[in-house]
Amino acid sequence: MTLDEYQKIATETDQFDASDSEGIIVALLGLAGESGSLLTLFKKKMRDGAAYEPIQERVREELGDVLWYISAIATRSEISLEDVAQANIQKSRTRWIRSAVSDTSMFDTASPIEEQLPRSFIAELREVGDHAKKRLAIYIDGQKCGSTLTDNAYKGDDYRLHDIIHLAFAAVLGWSPVLRALLGRKRKSSPQLDEVEDGGRAIAIEEGLAALIFNYASQHSFLSGVKTLDWPLLRTCHEMTTHLEVNSRTLNDWEQAILKAFAVWRQVRVTGCGFIVADIATGEFSYRETLDNV
Repeated sequence: MTLDEYQKIATETDQFDASDSEGIIVALLGLAGESGSLLTLFKKKMRDGAAYEPIQERVREELGDVLWYISAIATRSEISLEDVAQANIQKSRTRWIRSAVSDTSMFDTASPIEEQLPRSFIAELREVGDHAKKRLAIYIDGQKCGSTLTDNAYKGDDYRLHDIIHLAFAAVLGWSPVLRALLGRKRKSSPQLDEVEDGGRAIAIEEGLAALIFNYASQHSFLSGVKTLDWPLLRTCHEMTTHLEVNSRTLNDWEQAILKAFAVWRQVRVTGCGFIVADIATGEFSYRETLDNV
């Protein structure tokens, strides 16, 4: 039996007219009630342990009731239960499964080599200036990358390190219009890619995401001890880039990029300098205080 077949049969046992405005309220209350009954079963199992009778059959029954009310809500909302299931599987996959990012899956594989993001790189982070106003300079494979940065804030908050986020985007997602611009690797051989994917709007979006992610991380101990990120943050990253090539990356890809960025960020906050070793083929994005072991 398919879910759509189940939904059709379940509708035949619905005692409320589908057009009845109260029907959806009854279905929602029924779903809450049956979910409560399911919780009660497991509460008793936890409380009584082996003394509680086998509950598999009762769990099956309660799950069936939950499914019936979900079907009723879907019907009244004119939604196919099959579509609900398929959309949920897709959502779960993009949240928890990583893409196989490799050289062949990079967005610029067809571009001339001089317009491609580096597949591996070593970024050196140098703290310059005095301690009163900390500044950070980044060199990639010996080449100065962008300007020397301060926090651009009344009170120091380490935002000068935010280019680490862009480096992580490039290494984990294979995407960073900001880094392309800094390295002079915009895809000028394709005017449309140069305008849409590598142009000012894409750069502004990435910078906006970096600011948003920094704000989130600063409110969560710079993600120390954090292994999963909140859904709204990841969804925002995806939604803000839906018209760009990076939309093919999953929410899990975004999560890994952010977590890896701040694993490095926390170490640089302590030392003030060091090296980032990145390799797309191996998925490496790590901090080294020296390059002795590289």
